[in-house]
Amino acid sequence: MISIIQADITKLDVDAIINAANTSLLGGGGVDGAIHRAAGPELLQACRPIGGCPTGEARITPGFNLPAKWVIHTVGPVWHGGSENEPALLANAYRNSLELALQNQVKTVAFPAISTGVYGFPKEKAARTALGIMRQYEQCFNKIICCCFSAEDLQLYERLLTEVD
Repeated sequence: MISIIQADITKLDVDAIINAANTSLLGGGGVDGAIHRAAGPELLQACRPIGGCPTGEARITPGFNLPAKWVIHTVGPVWHGGSENEPALLANAYRNSLELALQNQVKTVAFPAISTGVYGFPKEKAARTALGIMRQYEQCFNKIICCCFSAEDLQLYERLLTEVD
């Protein structure tokens, strides 16, 4: 089941939250910074030995001070107009996050909108990609949550979910 909510992803009581990370995994702005702040300094300590994460891939750490047991860090692409394989890389970020969740017996997972902030991926195109990949995996999970930051994003995801149905 896919559900769409407007909330603070760092407060969700789910098995895993997805972090829209940068390739260093050492924290940043936006969702990444909020997750690192809420999880505490142990998250940074756990990320250091991982050695980063290429765009489209995913890595997992404990959630530390978060309600979520796990943080799955994935790196979405920076938008360069669509000519540098960005749609496939974004799809891989969602797919690899869900695969890693399955490998770790995660049953409930929450995603932010990956790559749509400072990385500049067009929101509707990103949401269509996200929901399409989530649909392929929804039978494997008790719940997949699209955690929207703004009311505008919430409306976009709700509209697109009905189109995908």
